[in-house]
Amino acid sequence: MQVHAITQAKQMKNIEARKLPGVEGVWVFAFADMIVFAVMFGSFMFDRQHSAALFEQSRQLLNIHLGGINTLILLTSSMLVVTAVHAIKHQRQHLAARLFGLAFACGLAFIGCKIFEYQEKFQAGISMLSNDFFMYYFIMTGMHLGHVVVGSIVLAALWRKSRSPSPGTLAMYESGAIYWHMVDLLWVCLFPLLYLVR
Repeated sequence: MQVHAITQAKQMKNIEARKLPGVEGVWVFAFADMIVFAVMFGSFMFDRQHSAALFEQSRQLLNIHLGGINTLILLTSSMLVVTAVHAIKHQRQHLAARLFGLAFACGLAFIGCKIFEYQEKFQAGISMLSNDFFMYYFIMTGMHLGHVVVGSIVLAALWRKSRSPSPGTLAMYESGAIYWHMVDLLWVCLFPLLYLVR
């Protein structure tokens, strides 16, 4: 009887170990969101084929340095979030709180950098009505910026929760991390598509 109970406990542990991190609904949302962006990426590439000279001329007006800085900011923030979730798993709340706080600061830095980049464009007389390239640029980066704002709010909530006496469930932290990694992944696709592809 005791052997059976031990075997059953091991089986349950294996099932838990194979479980997807976070809440299933977050995965569904992330997948649906990425499909929307994938359709926009495909549409961008299709239109680029028909207006290659215009798209290349417009691409050269983008600030590749700010785009690169934002890429480093988001990659750093994702590393911080991974480490924070790992700290939560090992009951190291104080470390997790510091890491979530730093990741939140990275989110704010990305937002500030992107707003500065938009201001550069507006001051140069460039808007989403300038041409098809900039229509895509402002729509796709604007949607992504909205995701960063929401993700930063999530990170702030995780930072606050990890500092409280009742830190909450691991799934809550994993779900927030999944969303933030999706935001990071989208930018890793957007940056070369808009700033680098010739």
